[in-house]
Order: sequence, then C-alpha cells, then structure tokens
Amino acid sequence: MKAKQSLGARLAEGVSGGLLRVFLIVVGLFWLVPTIGLLLSSLRSPEDIAASGWWKVFTEPSQITFDSYAKLLENDDITSSLLNTVWITVPATLLVVIIGSLAGYAFAWMEFPGRDWWFLGVVGLLVVPVQVALIPIAEFFGNIGIFGTVLGVVLFHVGFGLPFAVFLLRNFFAEIPRELLEAARLDGAGELRLFFRVVMPLGGPAIAALGIFQFLWVWNDLLVALIFSDSGSQPITVALQTQVRQFGNNIDVLAPGAFISMVIPLAVFFAFQRQFVSGVMAGAVK
Repeated sequence: MKAKQSLGARLAEGVSGGLLRVFLIVVGLFWLVPTIGLLLSSLRSPEDIAASGWWKVFTEPSQITFDSYAKLLENDDITSSLLNTVWITVPATLLVVIIGSLAGYAFAWMEFPGRDWWFLGVVGLLVVPVQVALIPIAEFFGNIGIFGTVLGVVLFHVGFGLPFAVFLLRNFFAEIPRELLEAARLDGAGELRLFFRVVMPLGGPAIAALGIFQFLWVWNDLLVALIFSDSGSQPITVALQTQVRQFGNNIDVLAPGAFISMVIPLAVFFAFQRQFVSGVMAGAVK
C-alpha cells in the first residue's frame, strides 16, 4: 500500500513537473521581451517608431525594413567603435585568462617564498572599487602616453580582472589530485609541460567560465571606456551614449547599434553556456 504523502510533498511533486516547466517558459519569455522589442524596433523606420509601439509589427509586417542597418553601416562612428570594442575585449579577455591561469597554478602547486601572503594580497585587491583607481591610473597613463588609447583601456581591464581570475583559478586548480601531478612529474614533465598537458585540460570548465565573465564585463563596460578612451578608441557603448547625447532622435542608428551591441555577448554566452555551467558547478559535487 502506497504511503500517504504530505501536502508539502504533493505540492513539491506537482511543481517539479509540468507546472514548473510552464512557469520557467513564461519567465524566459518575459526576460526576452526587451530583446525582442529592441530587435523589432531596429527593423522599423523612425516614422513608424514615433507613431506606434514595436508590437505593431505583428499586425503590420510590412513595417519591417533593413534600412536602419544600412544607415548603421554608413555611420563611421558606430562601425569604428564596434571594431574598437573587439580590439579591446578580445585582448583583455585572453590576457586575463592566460595570466590568471599561470598565476593560479603557481599559487596552487608551486612553492616560493611568501606564497600565501602574496595570495592574500591578490584576494585583498578584490575589494578595491574601480572608481577609486580611475583618477590615479588616468594620470599615470597620461604620463606614459597611453591615455585615450585602446592599449590603455585594455591594460585597465586586465589589471582589474586579474585578481578575480587568480582567485577563481587558484581555488579550482588546488582541487586537482596531487597524485596526478606527482605521476606526471615522475614521468619527467616539467612545470610548463605539466601546466599545459595536465592542468589546463582539467581546468577547462573554470577557464571557460572566467573567459565568459571577463568578456561580458569588458564588452558591456561604459565607465572605464568613457574615461580612458577618446574619439578614436571609443567602444560601442561610448559611441551609442554619444549618439544619445548629440542626436536624441537618431533612433534609426541607436536601435540597430544597441541590438548588435547586445546580441554579440548573448551569442558568446549561449555558445559556451555548457562550459560556463560546468565551471560554475565545479567543485560542488565530488
């Protein structure tokens, strides 16, 4: 005879089934509404946007046009800023991942004087707000001649991305079984070979999660780019903000530019979401 379930158990069983699935689908649709609205707005003319809301497309599909994207490609400020965003985001992400991986391995498995104190210093840098360093670093970059350049923006993002990278990867690498590393050393593997042949493949999920975090942070950044870039090195976020300030009704450029700026990091996230989830869950289950 089947034991009688409590009310809480029956509710939990019901929620874990189709009801929860429907709820998650509804939440996901609500979450996508701004993205869908921005996409449809970018496919409408400025006159249609001024006359009605983006949902009007569902009753009048003839409003859809790609003229706004054609105008966007003719806007040198937007196209050059989009290229600058790539030149800023890709190096800043790769440098943080590479340097953070090497440092994380060193702090986890290499013996050197003051290792624990150095690591505590790195952890302490996590609590330093970005705003505190803006003026001093801006003055320093001005003195060495890289203020207002792509290099200056990249170096700032690398400097503030490394503490979290080292902290994350050091803790992940420390969970690798010591016996595995000792076996590789007995086979004659040096530290670099050990790092690239053993540690890096095992740390793939955590490294992928770090890369996604860093990519999204740098791509969507406005504050740092607004201060450290000029008209020739500004990324897409600053370019769109400038368009709003100078041309408040320039919606035919703003809408497609904002959608492209948003859809690229979304595509990166969904492309690596499996590695991202594996990296976030790493160490939760042994």
